[in-house]
Amino acid sequence: IDFRVSALPGYHGESLVLRILRPDAVNIGIQSLGFEQDDYERFQQIIKRPNGIFLVTGPTGSGKTTTLYAALQELNKSDKKIVTAEDPVEYNFDGMNQCQVKEDIGLTFDIILRAMLRQAPNIILVGEIRDGVVAEIAIQAALTGHLVFSTLHTNDAPSAITRLLDMGVKPFLVASSIQAIMAQRLIRVICNNCKVVDENPDPHHLRLLRITPEDIEKHPIYKGAGCSQCQNTGGRPTTRCISEAPCEMQACSNLSILTVAI
Repeated sequence: IDFRVSALPGYHGESLVLRILRPDAVNIGIQSLGFEQDDYERFQQIIKRPNGIFLVTGPTGSGKTTTLYAALQELNKSDKKIVTAEDPVEYNFDGMNQCQVKEDIGLTFDIILRAMLRQAPNIILVGEIRDGVVAEIAIQAALTGHLVFSTLHTNDAPSAITRLLDMGVKPFLVASSIQAIMAQRLIRVICNNCKVVDENPDPHHLRLLRITPEDIEKHPIYKGAGCSQCQNTGGRPTTRCISEAPCEMQACSNLSILTVAI
């Protein structure tokens, strides 16, 4: 069993966090990501474009890397050269050239990316865009005929544009390179084995979701009671909740106009 370990010394002793790395969790196809049919079809169209940048955003642990790995496995064919820059390389895949960041010896994201561009790649994965230097290299790669996948830590898809601009990337470069941005979260699904009708749903949640008493009469709200199959949690493994921001031509044109105002 592989773990990713984080240690932090504290006043009352050492604090350890162990993250279990499950190879079976990433050896999945995009059809297993939990997309609705229309989202699945759009996702297929985006990842099969010849060039540009596809960004997945969300907080730590929201499944961004798993989504990108699924996309790469869909594209992993003998006629495609895939190279990755990761920190660290958590899962190994056949047919991909995976490089690990090692800052203590000067092997940073930007150094690896510059070297990658001389390796004649078709598809590039950048584990995370952390600064303006990496962002600009990734964008230049996209503009020179490469398909680039990467992640950003933002709360929603539109905020990714703001984040790139804050890093110092010029608006016209963002507009001409971004193909799509997808923000995602992982949510638990109610266990089918022990679900029961929730007789007293939270009024605050009902107001947020704009659910009326008439809606509840037609479509009851369920909750998990807990059973052996779900380890008494009432839920089962997570599924994805996504929002997309495809870079349509009008949106890109509006972004390019920002260059005049700056």
